[in-house]
Amino acid sequence: MDPIESIKPWKDSSFAMLLEAQNRGWQIYYMGLDDLYMDSSISYARYQLLRLQDDNDDWFEKGEAGICRLDELDAILMRKDPPFDQEYIYSTYLLEQAEENGVLVVNKPSSLRDCNEKLYTRFFPQCCVETRVSRNPELLLEFINQQRDVIVKPLDGMGGVSVFRVQAGDTNTNVILETVTRNGTSQTMVQRYIPEIAQGDKRILLINGEVVPYALARLPAEGENRGNIAAGASTRGQALTERDRWLCEQIGPALRDKGLVFVGIDVIGDYVTEINVTSPTCIRELDQEFGLNISADLFNCIDQLIAR
Repeated sequence: MDPIESIKPWKDSSFAMLLEAQNRGWQIYYMGLDDLYMDSSISYARYQLLRLQDDNDDWFEKGEAGICRLDELDAILMRKDPPFDQEYIYSTYLLEQAEENGVLVVNKPSSLRDCNEKLYTRFFPQCCVETRVSRNPELLLEFINQQRDVIVKPLDGMGGVSVFRVQAGDTNTNVILETVTRNGTSQTMVQRYIPEIAQGDKRILLINGEVVPYALARLPAEGENRGNIAAGASTRGQALTERDRWLCEQIGPALRDKGLVFVGIDVIGDYVTEINVTSPTCIRELDQEFGLNISADLFNCIDQLIAR
């Protein structure tokens, strides 16, 4: 995971998982990307044992430190936030070696590589708005002129970074496309704008393909088009709609088949915009608002998968 010193414990989903693991008596080996290494084709990690307390000012203690073979563990949760870069990809190869020797890795390393959070939506066109992906600004501009009102975003970002709303005729269009495509060198996604963003960008969580019955709607701040908490969005929990459940029925079985045990899909209006597989969040907010324990549901599932 990311450095535990820098998390916000009152809203961090990885912290919620850590608390649940501790409540079950599991021994927690904490490690970051720089702790992973391979020696003679075997993956290892430096680790520190953790002790947690649900205290926003003093939430962890580090204990015994050591080195372990990754394939000696029972389960590994990969909870490193994007950016999804080469270092992230290299880490999945190290995790994959442990998986090959019987360790459950959540989420499956090869699927983390295969399922880009923006592009994986292509497998579910019935769930999505009109979309074009290109690094050629001319092709993207053509799409903008066809759709008239779009969202432009990079394929490797998170938290609303470098996400723009562009309307046909906007005098800033060329510079936005130059920026997001990095002067025509980086594939970029353009989606038809969905005006229902005003009612929120819903995060819906799925555990091994089964949907959590409530969503967290992230409402854009005044003057914003982005429903990202990192961009100042407020939040509101709500029960799933019939359409939400239909979208999850379309996507859930494929997630289960690919070993994507914990996933968050983003839904605006009637459409899926992203499928988040790297480090989905919103556990603590939904738990607090609806009296849930999503981490317990996740760990029940992990227990069953380990037992297979």
